[in-house]
Amino acid sequence: MEPLSREALTKLAKDVKDLSQNAIDGVKVVVNDDNLADVQAEYEGPAGTPYEGGLFRMRLAIGPEFPNAPPKGYFLTKIFHPNVSASGEICVNVLKRDWKPDLGLRHVLTVIRCLLIEPNAESALNEEAGKLLLEGFGEFAKKARLMTSIHARKPTVLTAAGGANAVNADGSAAAAAGTSAGAAVGGAAKASKAAASKLAEKKKSLKRL
Repeated sequence: MEPLSREALTKLAKDVKDLSQNAIDGVKVVVNDDNLADVQAEYEGPAGTPYEGGLFRMRLAIGPEFPNAPPKGYFLTKIFHPNVSASGEICVNVLKRDWKPDLGLRHVLTVIRCLLIEPNAESALNEEAGKLLLEGFGEFAKKARLMTSIHARKPTVLTAAGGANAVNADGSAAAAAGTSAGAAVGGAAKASKAAASKLAEKKKSLKRL
């Protein structure tokens, strides 16, 4: 990728500073100090939407022509949304024909958050999601919630530590691990009882002598 111009770097630095001082509600911006053009954000699923309870990571790809050309947006977390393709590409006008050089990262990130609240079925990149939304919000929301629960669950203490909830995508390994651990504990208990029994027998034998 071509290096960013001085104008682009200046604009990015200004935008990132603004976001660090005045965060967008429900959006956490993550900046790569080694590469200012690598701007990522974590979105909390807005309350009252099918994405509620989820945590969605997205990335803005800043090109060398920025700010004269818009960045490209991609969701890194899998999401069922009419304006997000299977590969994660985001379709929103501000990243295309409505872009203006004076618009900044705050505006882009805010518009993307609005998409989570009000999906637009008219400019769908995901045809299935767009069709379901046009036919009725209920079925669309049902699948979007399911996908959120599978792919966008917030990390917990256990998942962060590699505990039971984090281990197994299919749920089977956790059960197997639990069974193995239980078997090991049970086996150790039996072995301990057997050793105690043998010791008691030896003591009885010594008393007889």
